Amino acid sequence: MNEPDAGTELHGLDPVREHEGVEGVGRWTGRLIFFLRVMAGVSMFKGLYHWSQVCGIGVGPAEQFEYHSIAWQTATVFFAVIDLVAAVGLWLAAAWGAVIWLTAVASMLAVEIFFPQVFGSGFLTVAVEGVLLALYLWLALKSAQEHLE
Repeated sequence: MNEPDAGTELHGLDPVREHEGVEGVGRWTGRLIFFLRVMAGVSMFKGLYHWSQVCGIGVGPAEQFEYHSIAWQTATVFFAVIDLVAAVGLWLAAAWGAVIWLTAVASMLAVEIFFPQVFGSGFLTVAVEGVLLALYLWLALKSAQEHLE
């Protein structure tokens, strides 16, 4: 059997280092990454909240998953999955994470605005999600401008 030489380095097994190979990120890019990490935590919390609804954790007997409408069940499972996937992508600051998160935010806004019978009309949810979306877009534009300079 051939064994690897003792001097051979295996970089594929090394842990990921945030600043390795990066000459320095700009101020706005750093802020965008910080925002994405915060949103990863929020998305993780939201996903776990939706899974607790699916599993019946912390709800009364009359509020069990199976007693809700099909629309509520579908939306709850959708957000339980998409929020956790978005959380992983946002934490990694991957482009696909932002896309998944934007899909989740747009979906929540659509459900709250156009289908208030599903979760109930939540003005606070619409306002918070809208502000977070606008903040992300602003930070992304500032980061993009920074890279053009």
